[in-house]
Amino acid sequence: MIPLQGYLVIAAVLFVLGLFCVMTRRNAVTILMGIELILNSANVNFIAFARYCAPDIQGHVFAIFVIIMAAAEAAIALAIVLNLYKRINSIDVDEVDMMRG
Repeated sequence: MIPLQGYLVIAAVLFVLGLFCVMTRRNAVTILMGIELILNSANVNFIAFARYCAPDIQGHVFAIFVIIMAAAEAAIALAIVLNLYKRINSIDVDEVDMMRG
């Protein structure tokens, strides 16, 4: 049986990788992938705490809500990225400032 700390370490690694991806990348798609990693780390925490700390709380219900929110975020963000690519032929986030003028 894996202890709670093992799950928390995995969630922390996922969160740090997602944060690193969001902070360092300039490509919109990789930024979205980083956000997905952060949301998945929250899922791991919900499930782990539901299993070890409060068996009567349904942690997987919260995880399903996070997955639904991530799917909606991915659909909207990909629509924005496709529109961005259609207008300026690039998905570089730094070039978005050109669209203001």
